[in-house]
Amino acid sequence: MLDSVNEIFEGAAAKYLSAVDADPARSNQHEIGGLPSVGFKSLLGIPGKSDGYPFPAMMAYLTDEEDAELCQDTVTWYDARWKNPKRSPEYRLYYKSNPVTELIQPTDFFLVAKKHDGSLLLLFTPAGSSVEFQLRHLFGLSDVDQDFTSASMPSQTLILPIKMLLEELGVRAFDEREVQNDLDMLLERFPDKFPKTAEFSALARELTDFDCITDPDAALIGWMEREEALFRAYERHIVSERLRSGFGAAGDDVDEFIAFSLSVQNRRKSRVGHAFENHLGFVFHEHRLQFEKGGGQRVTENKAKPDFLFPSFAAYHDQNYPTDRILLLGAKTTCKDRWRQVLSEGDRLEQKFLITLEGGISQSQTDEMRAKKLQLVVPENIQQSFNTAQRETLCSFSRFIDRAKGALA
Repeated sequence: MLDSVNEIFEGAAAKYLSAVDADPARSNQHEIGGLPSVGFKSLLGIPGKSDGYPFPAMMAYLTDEEDAELCQDTVTWYDARWKNPKRSPEYRLYYKSNPVTELIQPTDFFLVAKKHDGSLLLLFTPAGSSVEFQLRHLFGLSDVDQDFTSASMPSQTLILPIKMLLEELGVRAFDEREVQNDLDMLLERFPDKFPKTAEFSALARELTDFDCITDPDAALIGWMEREEALFRAYERHIVSERLRSGFGAAGDDVDEFIAFSLSVQNRRKSRVGHAFENHLGFVFHEHRLQFEKGGGQRVTENKAKPDFLFPSFAAYHDQNYPTDRILLLGAKTTCKDRWRQVLSEGDRLEQKFLITLEGGISQSQTDEMRAKKLQLVVPENIQQSFNTAQRETLCSFSRFIDRAKGALA
């Protein structure tokens, strides 16, 4: 099990970008200075006089509203004063123009981290975003300003949403050694192609011993973690086999390769949401709750399809059925700006619920949710990534189930 950020990264530091860091009109040569002050000289070394040290880097611009912009590139660690040997060295990190760096703005939050494999991770996000708070929680960053702050690299266990974020950035956060013994079983059960998500979800529950009656919060997270690790181990095996076989008759058909790559990405995005709903539905069944999922003819106003409606869509459309005995629950592994969709899915209900696996959502966003009468439901072990004031307003998965049982009694 990957217990902490230390097992992936050697060190990290963060700052808010200045105009000199981010604005091409102000920046000398796309350079960021100040890293030696937080120990990066020992992490990156003392570069040669003229060319510096190149480092492979995964770069990403992340926002709360859109998917991440990712770019694999090379950055250079060099001495800006190498031509003046009488002056003390001034080490800077040089970056080239690419789809990520074209998005960065002064005041953006910037984090640089060195992985144990020698590569770098460079992350940018607007200041005050939920992504910033998640990264600060992950790396142990308290006060951040326009000078670099060194990350404390806490030893706390990586929670599921953080692992999923790192995997999205190309960082292996699920320890596949834990499921390596299961790979033969997976290939025996599913020898030809990816199974339906429901089958993978059922297998994850079969291979674990969580009790969703006594501790639904732990069960939900445990099943999601187990399924994600199983899926990624199986996916890497299948994808590796496909890469070895090549694409097209000659093995180098670019269009076929791109189509395959897109299919892998699309499967990842859609599967995790379906897995989340599968496990939620299983827990509700085990707790003998009456509910229905949206879809087909099961709709509310404007053909909206809530993820879960308690007790039924028929009850919702019955104007004589009391609204205090109806609950609407949206389910999103990550909220981003999509949480507002839940607000329009049931006009009869003043309050709605949203369960998520996203940690460290910004204070401004959770305040807006409360103002819109949207109750956020977050499994207990993910709540640690929210601040104290926010945690007082969150509902655990267990408490939501109790609330549903009370309403449906």
